[in-house]
Amino acid sequence: MAEVKCECGHVNPHGTVLCEACGRLLDETQADNKLVEMRYEGSARRSQTYNKTIVDKIWNFFSSVKVGVWLIVITLVASAVGTILPQEMYIPPNVPPEQHYEQEYGWFGKLYYQLGFHNLYSSWWYLILIALIGTSILIASIDRFFPLYRSLKKQKVSRHESFLKRQRVFGITKGENIETDFEEIKKNLRNQRYNVREENGNILAEKGRFSRWGPYVNHIGLIVFLIGAMLRFVPGMYVDELVWLREGETKEMPGTKGEYYLSSEKFILEVYDKEKDDKDFTAAIDKTGMIAKNYQSDVTLYERVGKVIPGEKPELKKIKEDQIKVNQPLKHDRYAAYQVDYKLDELNKMKLNLTNKKSGEQFGMVTVDLYNPKPKYELKKGYSVELMSYFPDFEFAENGEPSTKSRIPNNPAFIFKMFTPDKPKGEVSFVAIKQTLEPLGDNDYKMTFAGIETKNVSALTIRKDLTLWIIFLGGVIFMIGVVQGAYWNHRRIWLQKKDGEIMLAGHTNKNWHGLKRDINRVIENTIIDEPADQLQEKKSANKGEDN
Repeated sequence: MAEVKCECGHVNPHGTVLCEACGRLLDETQADNKLVEMRYEGSARRSQTYNKTIVDKIWNFFSSVKVGVWLIVITLVASAVGTILPQEMYIPPNVPPEQHYEQEYGWFGKLYYQLGFHNLYSSWWYLILIALIGTSILIASIDRFFPLYRSLKKQKVSRHESFLKRQRVFGITKGENIETDFEEIKKNLRNQRYNVREENGNILAEKGRFSRWGPYVNHIGLIVFLIGAMLRFVPGMYVDELVWLREGETKEMPGTKGEYYLSSEKFILEVYDKEKDDKDFTAAIDKTGMIAKNYQSDVTLYERVGKVIPGEKPELKKIKEDQIKVNQPLKHDRYAAYQVDYKLDELNKMKLNLTNKKSGEQFGMVTVDLYNPKPKYELKKGYSVELMSYFPDFEFAENGEPSTKSRIPNNPAFIFKMFTPDKPKGEVSFVAIKQTLEPLGDNDYKMTFAGIETKNVSALTIRKDLTLWIIFLGGVIFMIGVVQGAYWNHRRIWLQKKDGEIMLAGHTNKNWHGLKRDINRVIENTIIDEPADQLQEKKSANKGEDN
């Protein structure tokens, strides 16, 4: 679109309302007694000038403050809904989330899970909302920042008469030969810390222009903050995962891509003794039965050596031994392992004997590792047991078939096939705690309970956060913008001489009382009359007409 040339010779971008140099109103059809709109200095904003191509329409959509506010409102509502039910990280780790939410909360829980509210802050649609907010902030800032910067940078000292007369604070004083008063005014302006510029005997005094950029500094801080938040979903940038580690067990640390492993050597639980410890705990101990004084995991940290060949155990190199206590994590290479929970005496192994039902004679013991059971167990010559099915957390499904609620052996059950010399085809037996069923008829042999082995389990949270400094930096930048825009304001005072008259006008982006106070101090002891507040005069006049 064509540029607009002002009478002063300055060429303005299409859509400019006030000349960037002299301030003259470029659209003569709007020349009336209204005060000039100085929010963006009458500069041409792209969103208000172009609306033809699809790019223009997208730009105009995201540059709208209303769109940005609605995006923030929608995100806040979604975040609030995400607090109605616990997030996935807070539900029992031994239950699949799709089952947990439906079993605990019915149809609402199922819908909650399907919509991704169970893991809200990493759901695809929530990330899109964050990205849209960032896009809106960025486009809205660009749409306003550069036109405003250009207008303030190119403003001349001598402004068009119509520009001065349509400022909120304006006054005219008749006088000749007031050079002495002008010198006094310039001195007073500098004492008030104004930057004074002169041109053809006219004065422009300005201070606090940097405060105009406060909102844009806020936007930069928000964008940096959002970038930091979104980087948390980039692999390797952020880890916050739970691992249950049993005594004697070695597991890969979640989020390390197999680089580090943890081995639990021992779990220690210390409780308060109401006889030996502080008596303040007596009532609480009587009420709950036990209060933990300290619980810790003695662990060994290993690092993988070389590459892992599928199907083979990785070669590990010992890094260090440490004790993980509450608020005393193990730290290494930006990773931290925190002690967050524990479980005592979890079932680990179950022992069963192959027994003749009539004679009671036993033909060997089977030790089933409840986390890694073998498919077959060889006993005496001619005797063996095959594990056909295993249900770690046994329950009967709605159709009456055995199933498991989770992979944790809270209530283990088995289907065994027992082979003996007199029963070479085998006999099938269903074995659970305090329960034995023979689904294919009466058997001559059975599996009898012989004992259990238990282990203590530690719940460790593995954390790594490479985005924290970015989020912190965004917060600091945002607060700088808040202070910059809240505690300073942009004030300008124009003094121009024309045809024996002195025109004085003033503008500020806020705190008009402070600007008028500055003007009164500047013109004190001079012939310059105090300027009027034209907005207040119009309000008073309208009020008088209404009365």
